[in-house]
Amino acid sequence: MTPAGEPLVVALSGPTGSGKSAWALQLIERLAHRMRVEIVSVDSAQVFRGMDIGTAKPDAATRARVPHHLIDIRDPAEKFSAGDFVREADGAIAGIHARGALPLLVGGTLLYLRALREGIAALPPADASVRAAIDSWAAAAGWGAVHAELARVDPGAAARIAPQDTQRLQRALEVYRLTGRPLSQWHAQQPGRARRDYRWVSYALMPESREDLRQRLRVRLAEMLQAGFLDEVRSLYARGDLTPNHASMRAVGYRQLWRHCAGELPLEAAVLQAGVASAQLAKRQLTWLRSETHWKAVRSSDVGALETLAEEISASGRA
Repeated sequence: MTPAGEPLVVALSGPTGSGKSAWALQLIERLAHRMRVEIVSVDSAQVFRGMDIGTAKPDAATRARVPHHLIDIRDPAEKFSAGDFVREADGAIAGIHARGALPLLVGGTLLYLRALREGIAALPPADASVRAAIDSWAAAAGWGAVHAELARVDPGAAARIAPQDTQRLQRALEVYRLTGRPLSQWHAQQPGRARRDYRWVSYALMPESREDLRQRLRVRLAEMLQAGFLDEVRSLYARGDLTPNHASMRAVGYRQLWRHCAGELPLEAAVLQAGVASAQLAKRQLTWLRSETHWKAVRSSDVGALETLAEEISASGRA
């Protein structure tokens, strides 16, 4: 991106429902006369094809106007990990820089952003027997009991992992059982190099208040349902090759509506649970963002904030 020094990458994150995607497009408009910008999605659900409404995926017209990367690159039956994201994102960023453009990383999957920025710990490989033992325990006692055990042995990981996030919950406890060391300790000892091959400028779009964000989330969920979110989940359910254990179907909103499609919940209860899960996700994201010092907080209601960011990014690009 620059003739000397490390190439620049800009990250724009924030809790779910904070308006990151709309903000990114407005920011790109203000940068248009100064530099070309391409978006790299940092969203663990937008990578999956056929999951459009519930992930607030940008439409075809938007993606034709502004190049987007790491969207629709996996089938919902496939796995996609933080390591996969780092590999795909590094490739996308290299291509964007080669075209003389600026990569703008946009999304709320903070685990992916941390992995890209700081590297990934050299964790032990998966162990089928340990995973089977955890699955059997969860089937008998419930994943809430598994989460409670993780909170006992690794409070740091338990604070970041929701009881419903069975894949990450299983992995965290698996690592502890295999090594006797908490996953949070492994992560604390990872390289932490802040990717010296990139220069980072990171912004966190923060809500005016939690109540304001909760209201935004309620409105967004209602709009998604009106746009056909339930039909989208019904189509995925009807495929026959997906289960609630697939990472794609554990995404917020999909997990709850899947239970309705399976006859486990009436629609009203599924929608209510989806709203609660969205609010809980937003709360965890806010906690994570506030715990890391490299994020510069931005209020979407601040007059002139977009122009200020455009000026700062432009100046960083010239550095």
